[in-house]
Amino acid sequence: MENKKIILTADRPTGKLHIGHYIGSIKQRIACQNAGGYDDMYIMIADAQALTDNAKNVNKVRENITEVILDYLACGLDPNKVTFYIQSLVPELTELTFYYMNLVTLARLQRNPTVKEELKLREFGKSIPVGFLTYPISQAADITALDATIIPVGDDQLPMIEQTRDIVRTFNATYGETLVEPKELIPESEFCRRLPGTDGNGKMSKSLGNCIYLSDSDEEIDAKVMTMYTDPNHIKITDPGKVEGNVVFIYLEAFSSKEDFDKYLPEFTDLDDLKNKYQQGGVGDVKIKRFLAKILKDLITPIRERRKEYQAKIPEIFDMLYKGSQKASARARETLNRVKKAMGINYFEDSDYLNNQYKKYE
Repeated sequence: MENKKIILTADRPTGKLHIGHYIGSIKQRIACQNAGGYDDMYIMIADAQALTDNAKNVNKVRENITEVILDYLACGLDPNKVTFYIQSLVPELTELTFYYMNLVTLARLQRNPTVKEELKLREFGKSIPVGFLTYPISQAADITALDATIIPVGDDQLPMIEQTRDIVRTFNATYGETLVEPKELIPESEFCRRLPGTDGNGKMSKSLGNCIYLSDSDEEIDAKVMTMYTDPNHIKITDPGKVEGNVVFIYLEAFSSKEDFDKYLPEFTDLDDLKNKYQQGGVGDVKIKRFLAKILKDLITPIRERRKEYQAKIPEIFDMLYKGSQKASARARETLNRVKKAMGINYFEDSDYLNNQYKKYE
């Protein structure tokens, strides 16, 4: 089987996308798209996965399909270079998931760090939906169905990629070389891999309400930045401040550039200079928050404006999504056929099997 360079990423449609999505994955997707050199690039709206913890709130998922695709396009992802599709419109993924389930133990799923963290976050207790617990297997189906080789992700998704590799290795060892093993593509900067929430929580999360969205207004950005967690002991400007665990400085690590300092904060050479002065005492939290707000508004304003333009093109966008889903389904069907052949369950396409059965019962 010829290995091609195929890129795949996805997001759950449970709300608008935020700057954590942007810096952790979307920025990489745009870079990959613009660099070229790939055979195919797919971006999936993972509605079926979103239903694993929203089964009783389907409308939330339905409504956010549009929000997510608008964010994608507004950020600069190009439908002429990328295939967008909806997960539930590719039924082959469900069948692949079913087969892969037999290759993964319950204990292995329960050890998955991302699953453990997500279960804790959602406070399921003993009422864990089976679909939610097994969603790493579903992700393996998403990836392998398209023979994806490169998966742009943040740190929190690394255990999922490793789970997929486990499934691929087990399948290939059991049934012969059939599936392609993917590799992750993570941001070089550790600060971009897992952006904390504005409240200092370890993860920016829509459910925790600690996000800055890619569609937020200038006023919303200002308000959210001004409430950000900094150093609780940095009360007076003259007090020495800590940058470790200080959300504003983490965001500045992820988003600021030398040009931003030249433009908005010329009294400091760069971020290291600002850090040193803050740690010594003499720089107030309001000052650094206003600086960060300006940087984020520079990033989000053009995205927000492009989003408004795309909102007038919903029929064309949905036509594009439908056609992309058909393409992904056809591609997944090829993989499914290959998987069933390897497993020996393609009964009526296997002439040797049929002839043996005919002879056996003559």
